[in-house]
Amino acid sequence: MTRTLARSLAVTLLLGTSTIAAAQQAPIIQPGAPGADNTVLKAEDATKLAGTTFAPADARFMQMMIPHHAQASELAALVEARTSNPDIIAIAGRINAGQSDEIAFMRDWLAARGQRATAAMEHMAGMSHAEHMASMGMATPEQMARLASLEGREFDALFLELMTRHHRGAIDMVDDLLDQPGTAYDPVLFEFVNDIKTEQEGEIERMNVLAAGLSGDPRANLAAGFRDAGEAISNLRLVTAMPKPTGFFDPENPAQLQPRIEDENEDVAPGEPDAEEEPELASAARPDPREDDDEESEDRFGQRGSLLSFANTDIAFSGDLMVAGNYHGWNAYRLGDDGVPELLTSVLCPGGQGDVSIIGDLLLMSVQDSRARVDCGLQGVAGRVSEERFRGLRIFDISDIANPRQVGQVQTCRGSHTHSVVSADDRRIVVYNSGTSYVRDDAELAGCFESGGDNTALFSIDVIEIPVANPAAARIVDSPRVFAQNGEIAGLWRGGDHGEGTQDTSSTNHCHDITVFPSMKLAAGACSGNGIIMDISDPLKPVRIDDVTDKGFAYWHSATFNNDGTKVVFTDEWGGGGRPRCQAGDPTNWGANAFYTIENRKLVAQGLYKLPAPQSDKENCVAHNGSIIPVPGRDIFVQAWYQGGISVIDFTDAANPVEIAYFDRGPVDEDQLITGGYWSAYWYDGRIYATEIARGLDVFALQPSEFLTAEEIAAAEAAQYPGDVFNPQTQTQVTWPAELVEAAERSRMGG
Repeated sequence: MTRTLARSLAVTLLLGTSTIAAAQQAPIIQPGAPGADNTVLKAEDATKLAGTTFAPADARFMQMMIPHHAQASELAALVEARTSNPDIIAIAGRINAGQSDEIAFMRDWLAARGQRATAAMEHMAGMSHAEHMASMGMATPEQMARLASLEGREFDALFLELMTRHHRGAIDMVDDLLDQPGTAYDPVLFEFVNDIKTEQEGEIERMNVLAAGLSGDPRANLAAGFRDAGEAISNLRLVTAMPKPTGFFDPENPAQLQPRIEDENEDVAPGEPDAEEEPELASAARPDPREDDDEESEDRFGQRGSLLSFANTDIAFSGDLMVAGNYHGWNAYRLGDDGVPELLTSVLCPGGQGDVSIIGDLLLMSVQDSRARVDCGLQGVAGRVSEERFRGLRIFDISDIANPRQVGQVQTCRGSHTHSVVSADDRRIVVYNSGTSYVRDDAELAGCFESGGDNTALFSIDVIEIPVANPAAARIVDSPRVFAQNGEIAGLWRGGDHGEGTQDTSSTNHCHDITVFPSMKLAAGACSGNGIIMDISDPLKPVRIDDVTDKGFAYWHSATFNNDGTKVVFTDEWGGGGRPRCQAGDPTNWGANAFYTIENRKLVAQGLYKLPAPQSDKENCVAHNGSIIPVPGRDIFVQAWYQGGISVIDFTDAANPVEIAYFDRGPVDEDQLITGGYWSAYWYDGRIYATEIARGLDVFALQPSEFLTAEEIAAAEAAQYPGDVFNPQTQTQVTWPAELVEAAERSRMGG
């Protein structure tokens, strides 16, 4: 291999330039630990210690990468006799072609520096050899034996699973090396490790595509398209698919795709700017490192977001009124026959997040973006400090839905990402506010500090009181330190991983969602690094009563109770919602749901669920917002998975949740990964309403199946919500007519 030979020559040249320093007469001392003797060094020993050509971690990396590469060759050697799949054979061929040369290079590199080619066991940080190999993504002897026993499609599937994990292990090893100071100082080594990472990432992309092709799930490999994407549906009926209203999309770019960067070699039409004047932006798609330089490169696209965003977000319901939030404002609909919405009013008021709640004649909307304005203007806000900026909770009077008016605002230090209506009566409304963005400057909003000790705006939630008769007087009445423990306001998860092979979990300095269940006097908070439950007997003084973390969670995102408040579903937004986290090779316990029972006011872990259908690298996908489908006697959850579609899950047995229905579309675009798919999917008045971020609004009905009887669906459709209101983070206990409960129970027994 030419590149490896060039590296070997460079190794020789670099080592040939070193010289031994002239001997000196003064003693050279290396002190020991306190109380230990010093070591007197010879000049030549001191010279060796002063060498900077490589670090001990460099040698350690090479020593561990040699057996890692060797196992890849062992895996590849199993292919020829066990599959006829040309793509699997091609992968094995690439591995066989590269691994031996790279192993030879690594051995030469180590030998040239007087280092052994194998690592000493005592250097493995207290882990056994098997544990260390597993942390590097290597297959166990049992997995190797299992693979060797398979043929055909079964072999292909396990080969791709093991090889993908193996490649991820190599990438982790490179990242761990480069995170250490002084490593890869040698340019040859630096190039080598980066080549490993690039090649492994490219191979993982190809293997994810192959693994999706082996899936028998109809949702795998759906055709892309904004309005004509492929679709897959099971045990649901698509009632209607509605586009976004006028003013909530750019007619010239309705999917809000990134602009394509014209290649400088392409012809420039008359009147267009010269290609040399195009901005130089990073490639949106990494090319295959094995492609020849003269092959046509992939298209490149802009990397910056536009001033305006038109993403659909959360939904709230009151009677036959539905309000769908959007980064650009909100839209009000009247629900008609078969649950089909009819547009009533569109309100342009940009600012994101756009999450909404309805309380009587008032509508609340969360606002977080720095571009949001007090006056709902579309021009944004300049500067870090401005009296024109609004970040917090907007309050609208919707008594005349055809002409809603903004009647109140509550500015907050971190804006409002989500909010929860805790209590409401004729006198006041109490709301918990969760801000997740940056802390604004004290000069813009007094009392806002990111650092500064106990007065920091981090590590708290906001309690907001809204006088019903005078919403303009709404204000923050408290910012309780719900994460405090042992006298420290930062009392919960501090961030980082949980050990070898575990997820890097965000630090707990805010809650993303707080779902309140007022009739149960409980709240469940998905709080970045922890899941928590709180006693809200006094709505103004929430008290944390338990907290958990999970080794597979990256970011605790949302929480939903079952109907009797004895279980909680927490979701993990691994990748922040904009990444393709449901590919075939992704860990099944990352970006998933975690189901807990509440026993003696403690959270007890039960089972996990992740969308089973593999998605492409052009589909952002991870667990997102959902609600209970109120089937009496069962716990059923409908959930949005961004471009993974919607999934209906039965978690009556919380340790063994199972999917019972789904809907999915192909990617919004064939060439670009954009944030699309379903933001929220909620059951209300007998239908599932789902906001599609890029495309619009969909409505679904459940269909009888082996998983749900017609009588169970009828009971769910007749469920009675207190006040006929559904707000996303305020859970109410539904009831049913007794005769429908009895019919549902009989149907489950075959009656």
